[in-house]
Amino acid sequence: SSGINAEYGGIRGQVKRALSAPPGSFRASFEDKIKLSDIVFLRCWVSVDIPKFYAPVINLLTADKTWSGMRTVAELRRANGETIPVNKDSLYKDIERKPQEFRPLKVPKNLQKSLPFKTKPKMEKKRTKELYTTKRAVVLEPGEKRLTTLMQQLLTAQKESDKKKLEKKKREREKHQKELDKIEEKRSTHAKQERKKFYQKNSKKDKMEMD
Repeated sequence: SSGINAEYGGIRGQVKRALSAPPGSFRASFEDKIKLSDIVFLRCWVSVDIPKFYAPVINLLTADKTWSGMRTVAELRRANGETIPVNKDSLYKDIERKPQEFRPLKVPKNLQKSLPFKTKPKMEKKRTKELYTTKRAVVLEPGEKRLTTLMQQLLTAQKESDKKKLEKKKREREKHQKELDKIEEKRSTHAKQERKKFYQKNSKKDKMEMD
């Protein structure tokens, strides 16, 4: 298992696979593009089997016929009234990650020349002041209001008419397709009957010649 992190940018990453050369090289992917000034830390850990050790006691012959082994660290601390030392670096801390701000997409100039106009990035600067057209309120005169309403009604009627025409064409296409399917079915049935008659006729002819 492993974890990877770019320190200054706070960008997390993941190790994909190890490379054969040079030793210690690996391929990784990050959330965002890292800089040359970033320091990348790779945290790896593996499971280690701890060797077991034991020393059997083969002689319990003491003066009072009792035996006590070496006291553990916990027993020594309890006997001396000492507390467990706390290492601040070993305490669990809440991880606070800053919201990631991804860099804007930059298209090279050579690539921009070959792009269509509608897909070219627009290099307009953000306006600090509002335009006069956005500030002013548009108040329509009574005649203009009636004209706008009439135009909206005409556009709505035109859209409804276009919708009905499309539906009618769709129904006509479906009807025509059904007629073509019927004709094709009749044609295939007739072809099967003709082939059947031809094979029957030839089989009778061959039978007569054999007799």
